[in-house]
Amino acid sequence: MHRALFLLEPETAHELTLEALRLWSGCGPLLEVPARLLRVEDPRLRVEALGLSFPNPLGLAAGMDKDARALGAWWALGFGFAEVGTLTPRPQGGNPRPRLFRLPEDGALINRMGFNNEGALRAAERLKAFRARGLPLPVGVNLGKNRDTPLERAAEDYLEALRILEAHGDYFVLNVSSPNTPGLRTLQEGPFLDELLSRLRPATEKPLLLKVAPDLSPEALDTVLELALKHRLQGLVAVNTTLGREGLKSPLAREAGGLSGRPLKGRALEVLRHLAQGGKGLTLVSVGGVETPEDLWARLRAGARLVQVYTGFVYGGPLFPRRMLKGLLRILEAEGVARLQDFFTP
Repeated sequence: MHRALFLLEPETAHELTLEALRLWSGCGPLLEVPARLLRVEDPRLRVEALGLSFPNPLGLAAGMDKDARALGAWWALGFGFAEVGTLTPRPQGGNPRPRLFRLPEDGALINRMGFNNEGALRAAERLKAFRARGLPLPVGVNLGKNRDTPLERAAEDYLEALRILEAHGDYFVLNVSSPNTPGLRTLQEGPFLDELLSRLRPATEKPLLLKVAPDLSPEALDTVLELALKHRLQGLVAVNTTLGREGLKSPLAREAGGLSGRPLKGRALEVLRHLAQGGKGLTLVSVGGVETPEDLWARLRAGARLVQVYTGFVYGGPLFPRRMLKGLLRILEAEGVARLQDFFTP
């Protein structure tokens, strides 16, 4: 069934999959009984971070479930946490279709979705309903600005989305690094970012993180680190999709948008290592090109406390989380690591 979806146009396949997972999410025992077979429940995998307890370090990245439609399914499939969004204060349709492209030769995707979502209010309703079920899945909320909001008023959008969603998320991520909203990446620059964080950090007591682009120079990454520490952010999510196209084989490589998946693997690890050197006290969440248990372990060794997947899950299918976590347990045994949490302890 998973492979059959690859015969469909990518966004159509995504919508059908998400709708099926939404229906499954609401099935009560029909969700919870299969979860006993799918989930890898092992105390060795538990991670404490951001003041939260994660059953394992493998999370679903933002973009897969923008509107918080299938949270029960992400828990049942074995993810240790999920990040919904990017959510904007007001609903918006995003960019014209087609806007999602598979590059199987490269193990990659290109998207230029443009923050298409049903808006913060609708997501808040779904998150509230999910919380009432009591399933132990930490949920992050990724926030953005509406496309028609000028940059000088961007903070107002982030504040409004945060106000609507604050009661329902475990942590929040400011997305200032998507390449698909015109001008958004300007918010990563020092003066803009300083102003944004000065307004957002006092607005919530929940953990607040920043998502950064892979295309930043070492100097720009140092500025991000400096401001994250100055404004007492809890962490950084690294990295978003890239505008780079080096070494791609697919004829679709020329499509505009952000590239994710295998081609991002090396750069994501490089950025993680740079941030880990200067980001003492920050929780680092690594994302980009994670396909194997060895990739997951490499990110944890390089300084990530949590690791997210998107493209690897698209190509890997519904058993991907289970394979990743079983593989991680084998690695921990080989490395003599009794518990992940002990591995992180200085």
